[in-house]
Parts: sequence; structure tokens; C-alpha cells
Amino acid sequence: MDGKQFHWRVRSIVGVLFVILILFAWVLYDLQYVHGADYLAQSRRKIAKTETVEAARGKILDRYGRVLVTNRESYNVSLDTSFMEDTNATLLKLLDICRQEGVTWTDTLPVSAEAPFVFTFDTAGSGAISNLYALSSSLKWTSTLPEREEADGIRAAAQEGQGVSYPSADTFLDKLRAYYEVDPLLPGNEARALVGVRYELSLRSREVTYNAYVFAQDVEMSFIVQVKEADLPGVNIDTTTVREYNTAYAAHLLGRVGLMSRAEWDNVYQALDYPYNASVGKEGAELAFESYLHGTPGKRNLEINDQGKVVSGDDNWVVDPISGEVLAPDPGDNVIITLDIKLQEAVERILANGIESLKSEDTEGGAAVVIDVRDGGVLAMASYPTFDLTTYTQNYNELLSDPLNPLLNRATREVYPPGSTFKMVTAIGALEEGIIEPDTEILDTGRYRYYDDYQPQCWIYRDSGGARTHNLENVSDAIMDSCNVFFFDAGRRLGISLLEQYTAAFGLGEPTGIELSEETGWMDGPEYTESQGQTWYEGNTLPAAIGQGNSRFTPLQLANYVATLANGGTHYAAHLLKEVKSNDFSQVVERYEPIVLNQLDIDPENLSAVTEGMLRVTTDGSAKAYFADLGVQVAAKTGSAQVSSATESNALFVCFAPYEDPEIALAIVVEKGGSGSLLASIAAEILEYYFSSGSGMETVTTENTLLR
Repeated sequence: MDGKQFHWRVRSIVGVLFVILILFAWVLYDLQYVHGADYLAQSRRKIAKTETVEAARGKILDRYGRVLVTNRESYNVSLDTSFMEDTNATLLKLLDICRQEGVTWTDTLPVSAEAPFVFTFDTAGSGAISNLYALSSSLKWTSTLPEREEADGIRAAAQEGQGVSYPSADTFLDKLRAYYEVDPLLPGNEARALVGVRYELSLRSREVTYNAYVFAQDVEMSFIVQVKEADLPGVNIDTTTVREYNTAYAAHLLGRVGLMSRAEWDNVYQALDYPYNASVGKEGAELAFESYLHGTPGKRNLEINDQGKVVSGDDNWVVDPISGEVLAPDPGDNVIITLDIKLQEAVERILANGIESLKSEDTEGGAAVVIDVRDGGVLAMASYPTFDLTTYTQNYNELLSDPLNPLLNRATREVYPPGSTFKMVTAIGALEEGIIEPDTEILDTGRYRYYDDYQPQCWIYRDSGGARTHNLENVSDAIMDSCNVFFFDAGRRLGISLLEQYTAAFGLGEPTGIELSEETGWMDGPEYTESQGQTWYEGNTLPAAIGQGNSRFTPLQLANYVATLANGGTHYAAHLLKEVKSNDFSQVVERYEPIVLNQLDIDPENLSAVTEGMLRVTTDGSAKAYFADLGVQVAAKTGSAQVSSATESNALFVCFAPYEDPEIALAIVVEKGGSGSLLASIAAEILEYYFSSGSGMETVTTENTLLR
């Protein structure tokens, strides 16, 4: 290579390097001087944060795999005022869009939404009132509020149906308008709406409540488009899931999901490492099986711009530095419950129609429970009146103010005198203790004359004006005829102490084991009487022995008691859980094993004498007409329990079937429904559906389930 060629190449390389250096210098100049301020501001406006992502909740299915509760994608609106340059202006634009699109937003301020403004303590929840006073105290608004005791009094009066409210809210609103710097020229109704949103934001910022402020839930796409076009800083549209109900029935059993309260966070979920804005089960199966359904939330890294919008990180899941595990959300497991939704639908419908058909001026509500006598599984549990979970939120205030209380699960949360349905307990106790034999006969004299100063009557003697009695009756006769005198004598001789023991052995007045919240009730006796500041007398055993004393039991307890009688004395815990499967249905996580609470070793001859009397109720007794053409033999007992001399008695009916090989037990209670025999038609229709519809034979194959 000659010298000229070498120098030319050197100069070429130097030239290229010079050009590159010039370009590099230009890029640096552009970055630092031309756009430096923009990039600096942009870098400062981006915020990195870690977000908790809630896991999809597991499904709830009935015993045959029918999906009862699932999830659907939904959009919520949340607010972050740190990105709002003018908070009030931004919120007013958002509220205007809400009005245009008919979107309701979360507002718990106990002041009416429109003028004339009044406090609404009568319809506000206790939590909303507590939040108001806690926040107002810290911000020194208390002087503009009524006394707390007065607010509580208004709410209490409203619960009694008086419907009053405290009238002077204008001063309080003026205080809030000034505190939140609301334009004095803004019309009153718009100012009230803005103040309500600012109030909700204040609650969260001061941790009066731990719930995140979800401004609006489950909004439509047209609303989202309007919000996006308005480009409102700090207004975020979050993708989430909401529960979707595939049935309008079983509302009391399935329950609902909602944001946890502060008390729930403090007392339960904080220790379980739940995020404080998580949705949790509130009632029913959703609450009972929360640990299975909830799943494990995930964590992801996000980058947010100065408008509060996510600019990166949608799938950037956090990695645990110790285990190396990717912290993506793990969906909840699927819970299969013992319920047969088709039977549930039939029971709810039949109960409602039956109550309406016999409805008098006094009749209020009722309940019916169908239970599997072989393991205690609840097949159906109806409470009347009821409600629809799909419209619960929209109808909440109406449901809350309904005097018949449709939100109450009467099957587990209401207690009733058992009336004559209790007489089998007295019969078993007297037989097992040798007080009577199956063929022992007792003379019904109309009045039970053992005590000089207390001589209660048999119902047939009372109803006939003293013209009729049952004459001589053995235990089977007495159960069929519901002879009071027979059970007065058997109960007195058995004694209250043993009667209480047999009552508890059958699970009456005791926890049933059901996973739902329940009342346990109580058995009448010296201990209960003394707890009420009263004196127990020996003669009180007589009404207790026929279910007419102060005993109170739930319909579920009555059904389980009859199931225990039907299966020969095995007292199973009542339950809703059948099994739990993984989210993809590929594995069984847990399978329920029947729990025996206790075993009554009833002599077969004694048991036969009692159940034969129950059978004769439907073959020869007061319920004969309703069961003649049913196709299966049914053992039953009617009952009526007086609750007031001024109203009808509660009506009760219990039974099991088939008589020879029992499968199910049924208990029905109708408040102030009159005679228990009036419920026989309801029971017969439920049993006809169960035995004629193929209930228990239909199986629905769930998606992703292996066939065997």
C-alpha cells in the first residue's frame, strides 16, 4: 500500500468519526437544551407505584354442577386528587357526565341530595353516621350538627316506622361548602353533589374508613367514552370483576360480596393480609366460604403520568426477591354446595304461593327447610318474603324499610315456638326412660287434673266446648291426634331435667353446625326462666312438654331434629358445603365428610311407635287428604303455637319421606298462619316435586371436569 492511499483512508476514518461526533453532539444538545425542560418535566411527572391486583373470585355451584354465582368483567371509576390541578372543576365535569349518562355515584353523606336539605339519619346506615361524626369532629364541624344521641334517636325511630329526619342541614352544608372552597355561585343541588364527593374523599384521606373510594361501579361503555374524551386528570377507569348471579333464588343462602368495613379489616382481614380495599363475602355462602373463594391477590409495578393514567406496567408482575415467584393473582377455588337449585326454586315458589293463599291480616312470613336425613346436607332452604340478589343494590333502601324484613333469613335467624311438632321429643324421652311403653294408654279427660290450681285443657275438649275428648290413647294414637293430655302426663312424669336433655340431644336449642350465621334458640326450663328474672314452677313442665312454653327454635333445627328421628337417632351437623374444586376444576381441594354431633341409641320398638304415629297423621289423621295420592308414604306432625292472644297462632308442619327408607326431612313455619294442618298442602306439593321431578338424578357436567 503506497503512502497516498494510506493517508486517504486515515482521513476518511477521521471524517466519519467527526461526523459521528457532530451527530452525537447534536443529540446531546437536543436532549439537554432544545427539549431538556420537557423531558425533565416528563421524568418528574412519571410516578412508579406497586399496585395490588385482586384475584378473580371462585364460582359457587349447586350439588349437580349448575353454576349459581360467577364473575363478569366490569369497569369502576376511581379518583386520585393528587393529579387534579383544580379538584372542584374536575369533579364538576365528572358529575355532569354522570347526570348525562344516568350513572349513580357513591355518596354516603347523610344529607338529602336535593333542596330543601335535611339530614337523613333515618335512612343512613350506622356506619355512615359514625363516619360523619368522626370526620366532623376532626374538622371541627360538630357545632353545626345535631347531638349524636339525637341522630341515633332519629335512626331508632325510623326503624320503628316513624320515618322522621332532622330538618336543619343548611348550616352544615354551608360549613362544608366553605371548607371545600366550593364556588358560592354554584346552585345548591350541584354544590351538594360536589360536597358529597369531597366528603367521601376526606373520609379516605383521613382514614375514617379504610375503604378505597370507588366513585362509581359497573359503568357502561358510553360513560367511559365520555370520560376519556373529557380527559379528566385523576379520574381512572379500572377493570375489575363483579359477581353475576345465574339464579334469582337462594338469595339468603348465596349471600353477596362488598367492600370490607373498617371493623372487618381491623378484626379479621388485616391479619389475613388482605388489601384494605378488597371485596369480601358479606353474608351467606360468600361469607362462609370466603377462604376458598377469595383467591390470592397479585402485585404489579406501574408507571403513571401526570394525568394519573397508566403508561406502562399492565403485565409487569412483581417477582418475590426470596422465592423468585411471580406474584400474579391466583384465582379462588370453586365451591360446590349441597343445594339443589331446582328444588330450591320449587320450594320458594310453593312456599310463597301457599302463604299468599292462606294469608290473613296477621300472616307475615315463613320458612321451609329440606334436609338430607343421611348426612345433614341442606337441599333447599327458603325464607319468605325474599329478595333478588341481581337487584339488591338498586332496591336496598326499599328492602331495608320493608316491615316484613325480606333481608332476614327466617330459616336460620328467626326462632319460633315449636308447638305440637315438639311432642315426638317428649314421646321418645318418656319411652326411653321407661316412663311409658309403646302400648301404654292414658285417658284423655279433657282437662289435665294433676294440679289443683292449674288444669290445662286438651285442644279437642277446648274446641268442642267440653263435649269431646280423645279417650284412651297410646303414644302412636296421641301423636296422630296430637293429644295434649297424653303429653302433659308423659312430660310431667319425665321431668323437665330429662326433657331438656332429650331436647338438646335432638339439636333443638343447640348450634346445628351450618356454615351460615344462625340463632340457636333455647329450651324452656328453670335456667332460661331464671335468666329472665322469673320463677320456674313444676307446672311449667306441662306446656313445655307440648311445645307451648317459652321454647324457641329455628326452622333449620326443626328439620334436623326430624331428620335425626327419621334416620334412627344419628344427629348430623347441618351443612352447605359439598366439596371444593380448584379454579380450573381439575382437582378436588376438599370434600365434606359428614359430622355426627351425637348418637341417640333409640330402641327400635320405641322409635317405631313414634314414627307410626307420624305416619298415621298422613294416612288417617288431619293431613290425610293432601297425601293420599302422593305415591310415597310420609310421616308428619302438625303444630300450632300461640304467640299472642290477639293474633293467629304460628303454623308449623314437619315430616320425613319415604317412610320405609327416609331420604329427606322437611320443616315449614308460617308466622301467624293458624293451624299447622293448613301447611299440609304446601308440604305435599314440595314432596311431590321432589319425588316426581327426578330431583337427585339430573347431573350437569361442569366445563373442564373429567368424565369417569
